[in-house]
Amino acid sequence: MTFEWLKTGAFFGSILYALIGVLVFWLCFVVIDRITPYNLWEEIVEKQNVALALVVAAMSLGISIIVAAAIHG
Repeated sequence: MTFEWLKTGAFFGSILYALIGVLVFWLCFVVIDRITPYNLWEEIVEKQNVALALVVAAMSLGISIIVAAAIHG
């Protein structure tokens, strides 16, 4: 079984852009976590703050969409 449709340049480019996207997302999340006046992890996990969890989830989706659009061009 040959994988003629799989081009190595496209494959490794996709892997590289995925890693760059994850890195940019992680950096944005860390920056937002630092500028908030409280610890996000403690509020969401230990204090069960559902409203904050929804805000962080929406923020994560927003950052992901921006990073994906920037990578896609």
